[in-house]
Amino acid sequence: MAAAVARRGSFSDSGSDSEDSSLSDSELQEAFAKGALKPGLNVVLEEQPKRRNDTDGLKQCLAEFRQQLAWVERLDVTLGPVADPVSQNASTSDAVDPENDFQREMSFYRQAQAAVLEALPRLRKLQVPTRRPDDYFAEMAKSDQQMQKIRQKLKSKQEAMERSEKAKQLRAMRKYGKKVQVEVLQRRQKEKKNMLNAVKKYQKGLSDKLDFLDEEQTSSQGNKKGNTSQRPKKGPNAKRRYKNQKFGFGGKKKGSKWNTKESFNDVSSFQAKVAHNKGPGKGGRGGKGGKKALNKRPGKRARQKMKNRAR
Repeated sequence: MAAAVARRGSFSDSGSDSEDSSLSDSELQEAFAKGALKPGLNVVLEEQPKRRNDTDGLKQCLAEFRQQLAWVERLDVTLGPVADPVSQNASTSDAVDPENDFQREMSFYRQAQAAVLEALPRLRKLQVPTRRPDDYFAEMAKSDQQMQKIRQKLKSKQEAMERSEKAKQLRAMRKYGKKVQVEVLQRRQKEKKNMLNAVKKYQKGLSDKLDFLDEEQTSSQGNKKGNTSQRPKKGPNAKRRYKNQKFGFGGKKKGSKWNTKESFNDVSSFQAKVAHNKGPGKGGRGGKGGKKALNKRPGKRARQKMKNRAR
């Protein structure tokens, strides 16, 4: 008590009113009279507090909160570890090295095993089922809301992983595209350099041919041929094809009656009897021995007489 008062007195000298408010003036005066109040914040205790093992007090507290219930309601078993199957001896607590993880865990395991071997026969004797049936339905330890949160968390993690994978693929594609672009630029620069060197050699008279021009011409011709072969062939549309099928293809209309050199020299179909209505037996104008000319239309007076007769 004096040590505690000394501590509080030392804090009172430091000027902390909040911690000294619990002490009364009489207590402070009594401590000052005994000489327990000393200046300074730290107070050295002359005697160490003694540890007390109040067994009676502990038993009294245990009796207060202990409830007299049946063993089925308590299910408490206090036993030592089960005997080691190798040595057939129960290992005591002194033989276990607390710093050895394997020995410590094995002691816990054997103690739990001993408790199970002791409790199971007692439960069977009391007809308490110890196995869960196949159709047993129990409520989950976590609620649906908690499981929904976990599901959303897992889904968000999966989406984040997918996004990171896509980003990695895009970076790899960009890197590869940049690499290809650099290779193309290097190849073009090399071709340009070779062409300039060839031109300089030709200008200086060291070379008679410009090989790069021939290569460009052949490459351009090859490109043109490839382009023409790739072009789709144009033909008549559907309407034109239908008319050609129905009416035929026709032929050349303009200049079909024009004379040509071959037709001018070809006289195989010429007939002198028919040509110009001249020939044997055909009498022309003023000709003799020819047939009479065809009857002409009667005159006006003759036609008038013929009408009068018909009346």
